[in-house]
This record gives sequence, structure tokens and C-alpha cells, in this order.
Amino acid sequence: MQQGNNDDSIHQLSRSRSSSPLPRRPSSPLRSESPTRAQLTQSSRHARLLSRFSDLYAVERLEAQSLLRRYVDDLTMVQKIIYIAAVGSFQTAKLAYRQFKLRVRKTLSSSHMGPETLEDAAVDYIVRNMDLYDVQASVNDVINAMNVNPRISFPPEVDFALVSSLIRETCRVAFAMQTLDPPLDLAFSSDGELFNDNKYRRSYDSEFAAPLVLYHVWPALMEGDIALIKGEAVTHRGALWKSRSRSSSPVRSRSLSPSRAVTFNSVRSKSPGRLSASWL
Repeated sequence: MQQGNNDDSIHQLSRSRSSSPLPRRPSSPLRSESPTRAQLTQSSRHARLLSRFSDLYAVERLEAQSLLRRYVDDLTMVQKIIYIAAVGSFQTAKLAYRQFKLRVRKTLSSSHMGPETLEDAAVDYIVRNMDLYDVQASVNDVINAMNVNPRISFPPEVDFALVSSLIRETCRVAFAMQTLDPPLDLAFSSDGELFNDNKYRRSYDSEFAAPLVLYHVWPALMEGDIALIKGEAVTHRGALWKSRSRSSSPVRSRSLSPSRAVTFNSVRSKSPGRLSASWL
């Protein structure tokens, strides 16, 4: 249903543009001569999204950790669950953004007359209509992926909906970050990698002389090759051997038991979450 509403909104934009097109200019102007709203607000949106990403680490991450500790005694596993949820949310939101922008471009292409490029017009439309992002669909996709992730050990009677608030807010931030130029992304990481002081801080329980990462607590935020906000990692000697020798946890079934289904459905909203206008 949300997909249909999104497409209707995009088609309404197309009709309104075609009925009252912008006047043609004698020559193609430079982007700086006719900036779109997205370009005009780039700096402020960039700063606010960096602040929001820091809040995810300081607020939503700790809230999720507190909830998970009620059901999982192992702090290491709790931190791994949160990290996997954050990375999965970013990947899912990036895919949703690409798909949404393709639909916007296709709709605008028949009536677009400038002066901005079609790409700029599509991004500007998304910035003005962030509430059309179906964030709940992304939340569901992330939880489904976590249910079959062999790296996660989690009591089967408890649902990953416990961390849905963290997932939802991370998806919103990640989606909005794709409208920046250049877009922001998370650093690629893997257990057993060489610790990079430019991208990560060591957690308090790390062996500070150890050169390898045992596991990651929070991802680093990147702009190209530059780390804008450091992540957090745990370092220990023999990290590579430990990460390889640990047996994989059994894969969790996608099908939910009646008790878990109730938990899962209770957190689904009938309408998609909205990105706060104050962020933009």
C-alpha cells in the first residue's frame, strides 16, 4: 500500500511540473547559478546528520544494549547483535534509496525541463519528501536478515524486534545521508582485521597492545576515504585465531512461533515512520 502511495505522489509531482513548467533559459547554467534546495541545505543537513549518527551511538545503542541484556548474558554477543543491526540497517536503507531514486527519475524524465539536471531534480524531490521513505519495510528486511545470520546467538523465544527502534532510526539516518554530495557510508570491516586508529577507538576492555580486532562494537562513518566519526572495536591478542575457531551459531528460522509472531507484529506500524523535518 505504501508503494502505491509513493508512486502516486511522484506522479502528482510529474503532472504539476508538466502543467506549469519552469521557463527555459537561453543556455545551460552552471549548478552554482541555480542551486536546488538540496544543494542549498547540504551543509546544514551534513552537520545535523553527523550529530544524529553520534546520538545513535550514545543513546539508541545503549538503550538497545540495555534491552538485550535482559535476555542475553553475554555482553560480547549483545554488542555483536547491535553492530550487525546497525550495518544491516545502513545497507538496507542504501538499497531503498537507490530504488526510490530510480522511480523518481523515471517519473520526472518525461517532463523535466531544467534548469537543474534530472539527477539534481530527483535528489531535490527526495529531500523535500523524506516522509515517503517506507522505513518500516526496511526494518522488516533487517530483522529478517538477522533471523538467519549464523553469527548471532539469540534465545529463540525472544524477537529481534527488541532492537527495532535502533534499526528504524539508523535506517532513517542512513537514507538521509544518501542525499548528501558525496553520500556518507560505513567503513568496511571484518573480524581479525588490523586495528586502524584512524577509524576506531579501542573499547575499555581491549588489550591496547594487540594489533588485531576481535570484533566491532560500532561502525565508523566515512566520507570517501576519510573517517568523519570513529567507530569502536575490541582488540585482543590472537583475535584472528579466536574469530576463526569459534563455532557458528545455529541459523534462526524465518518462521516465527506464535509467541514470537505476536511480539513481532506488535511493533509494526500501519504507516511508515517519518524522518523528522528538523533534520533537514
